[in-house]
Amino acid sequence: MARINQEKCVGCKICQTYCTVDAIGYVDSAEKCEIDPGLCVECYVCLRQKVCPKDAIEPVELDSFYKQFQHVISDPVENHGVTGVTGRGTEEVKTNDVSGRVRRGEVGVCIDMGRPGMGVYLRDAEKVAMACAKAGVELAPAEHTPLAALMTDLATGKLADDCLNFRLLSVIIEGKCREGELSGVLKALKTVEKEIDTVFSLGLILRVDENGMNPTLGCLDELGIAQPHRGKVNVGLGKPLSLA
Repeated sequence: MARINQEKCVGCKICQTYCTVDAIGYVDSAEKCEIDPGLCVECYVCLRQKVCPKDAIEPVELDSFYKQFQHVISDPVENHGVTGVTGRGTEEVKTNDVSGRVRRGEVGVCIDMGRPGMGVYLRDAEKVAMACAKAGVELAPAEHTPLAALMTDLATGKLADDCLNFRLLSVIIEGKCREGELSGVLKALKTVEKEIDTVFSLGLILRVDENGMNPTLGCLDELGIAQPHRGKVNVGLGKPLSLA
């Protein structure tokens, strides 16, 4: 993690403007800045960008698995050891034409928690993951998404109790459900969003017809959810598994 050397700090507050989650505070009595370890997400922006003119921000050894997990997921230049992917350790379904993770009749669910600029405690990620699993989402395994490595039960989305109070810059919950279950999943998300202290954005991955349509999206209208107005298109150039 990072800390501010109090002997070097002159209280200029420059570092505060760079912190992505407002974890750097100013102590009036000392006229110096300090990093709140409970709010810091270990993104290393302050360290990597060398934002302090006095070099007062210093690295401290990450002394636990969860602190290391924080850093790898929150620092976009780190490579996740299991998935081999930088930037939160997941490629989601960007290569679905090759991987075939989401097949015909299925809906991929991608929930991006904590962005922009709020961060997310893993206790809130657990609530959303468990709500999704209960509604019928088959959560992605650890070889596809880092969050699964913290789950004691992939079928329910339960995370290890020891990690719940750790905060990340953001984290992605991934999974899939049958097309007929999407409405129930969306209802579950509308309920759980009132129980968490952060934000999330929802991505849906569906196979579309030659006109770019899928009737499953009709349930969005029924639930008063705006139809998507932007997206990423997998054109099927990778082929082999895309036909499955």
